[in-house]
Amino acid sequence: MVTVPLELNTEQIRGEKRVVFNHLSWLSYQQILQALGENNRAHLFYDRGTLEITMPLEEHEFYRELIGLFIRILVVELGLKIKSLGSTTLAREDLERGAEPDNAYYIQNQAKVLGKRINLTEDPPPDLVVEVDITHTDINKLALYARLGVPELWRFNGQIWRIYRLEKGVYQEEEFSATFPLVPKIKLYEFLATAKEDEVKAEKNLRAWCQPQMLHPDNKT
Repeated sequence: MVTVPLELNTEQIRGEKRVVFNHLSWLSYQQILQALGENNRAHLFYDRGTLEITMPLEEHEFYRELIGLFIRILVVELGLKIKSLGSTTLAREDLERGAEPDNAYYIQNQAKVLGKRINLTEDPPPDLVVEVDITHTDINKLALYARLGVPELWRFNGQIWRIYRLEKGVYQEEEFSATFPLVPKIKLYEFLATAKEDEVKAEKNLRAWCQPQMLHPDNKT
C-alpha cells in the first residue's frame, strides 16, 4: 500500500471535541436529534446504545470543506452527476444505527434519489461518505457505515487519506476510489498541500489536471 501523508504537527491539533453516552435507547437518541435541530454544528453517531456527539473545530472544518471542494471539482470536470447530503442524518431504526457524516454523496445512484427526501429504509445509501477524524473516536465507524451499506468510505485524519470499498459487508482498503477511478491518491494530497498556502491555486491546478483526463482516461499521472 502506498500513502503520501501530509506533514502535520499533531501535538497542536484539536480537530474535534467529543462526548460519549452509553446505554442510551433509540428513542432517546431520536429525542436528542429533534432537540438539537437540523442546523446544529454537532455531529451525532449512534450505534446500538452508544451515542457519540462530535463538535468539529477549525482544523476539522478546514479539511472537510476542502475535501468537499475536491469532490465537487472532480464531479464537474469529469462530467458526472451528484446529489449532496452534507451532514444529513443517516439512520436505520431496524439496525439501531445512525450517523451524521462530514459529507455524503449520491453519484452513481444520483438519478434514483433526485428530488427525494432520503429514507434509508426505502432508498439506497449514499455512494460515498467522507469522515474527517483528527482525534480519537469511540464509535467504530467502519462497522457502522458497513452495516448501513455505504459502498465507499473516505477517512482523513489530518495526515493520511484512506479509501474503503465495501465487499460482502466488510470494508477493504483500496488505493483508488471506485467513484473516481481515474484519480490517484496523490492528487488529494497535492490539492490539500497547495490549499494550505493558496486555495484558489489548488482549485485551478486540479481543474487543469482533470481536463485532459476526459480525453486520455488511461493517464493517471
